[in-house]
Amino acid sequence: MRLLLALLIPCLQFFTIGRPFAKIICLILQRILISWVPAAIRAVPALRQYETDRKILRLSSNSWISTGL
Repeated sequence: MRLLLALLIPCLQFFTIGRPFAKIICLILQRILISWVPAAIRAVPALRQYETDRKILRLSSNSWISTGL
């Protein structure tokens, strides 16, 4: 769902992952039709990084339970 959002409406995708400054930059890029492609290209890696960060955070928060600390 978020990948589709990143490709169709890149600036809205930055809003959903909590990156307001990137959203503003992306919105400026989207204003020009040709720049829609760079905005979408910028949004997809940002989404992947967000998903990776969430996985790392989830694993690190569960790690103290498995070690018994």
